[in-house]
Amino acid sequence: MKTDVPNISGSGATGVISTTTGKFDEAASLRTDRHSANHSSAATGLREELTRLKSDLDALMSHASTLTEMELREARDRILIRFSSIRYMAYGMVAQAGKQLSHGKNMALDYVRSKPLQCVAIAAGAGLLLGMLMRRD
Repeated sequence: MKTDVPNISGSGATGVISTTTGKFDEAASLRTDRHSANHSSAATGLREELTRLKSDLDALMSHASTLTEMELREARDRILIRFSSIRYMAYGMVAQAGKQLSHGKNMALDYVRSKPLQCVAIAAGAGLLLGMLMRRD
């Protein structure tokens, strides 16, 4: 008897991290459609893989009583391989997010180093605005 757990055809969770130089405002506008599409497709791919894994687990659980021990082992191995693939995709997305965060932090630091007085004035203005809003109680 065959199980309903298909073989894995995983997709990579790779992304494009654009590198920019220059002003902070310009760098924020340089985000490309390709970068957004890759991030979105990686998240969509992970979501689809999780949905397939859940449906495969449901199918396995509903047919588990009719399967032989060998078929159960094969189904378990395929599910574990799929789970490993999903975990790998998630780690890739976490690594990509970490790189993007680090890149954004570096861009902000470069901007602050290039225009320290403007940054102090912006921070003071934001602090004054927040103080006025919190005082309104």
